[in-house]
Amino acid sequence: MAKAENNLFNLKMRPKEQFTTFIIRFEKEAYETSWNYSTLRYALRHTLPQHIKDVLWLAPKQPLYNSYKVLVMQVDQRYWEDRSKYNNAQTQWNSGQSWQAGATSSPNILALLILPCLLPLARNPPSSETQAPITQHRDLDHRLS
Repeated sequence: MAKAENNLFNLKMRPKEQFTTFIIRFEKEAYETSWNYSTLRYALRHTLPQHIKDVLWLAPKQPLYNSYKVLVMQVDQRYWEDRSKYNNAQTQWNSGQSWQAGATSSPNILALLILPCLLPLARNPPSSETQAPITQHRDLDHRLS
């Protein structure tokens, strides 16, 4: 039993592992400990990666172990969906471009917010014919003063 407790305490979710896979390993070790659900909920939180903990900090607290697992599963699923969208958008952005060296493999929040706005511009950059000449703006400024 002490070995199972030690294994559970040292268990961590791997960076590229989904929660649905991880929870099987976690509960296998948890079964051997005979801990109560409150302790298991605490131990589970300890094993999670920081990106999940950050979201859980903002979410309503779940007092029950099973409801906590469901919440973690939802957060993790959303993380992988967003990551997939980011990677797809990055692939589209880099296709046909000659400057792919700046691409990164890990998403950050700023890129997730800005990238969708930039994609239409990258596909159809404004041509010089669609931009108004500067002299027209100067004429407008004189009329307004």
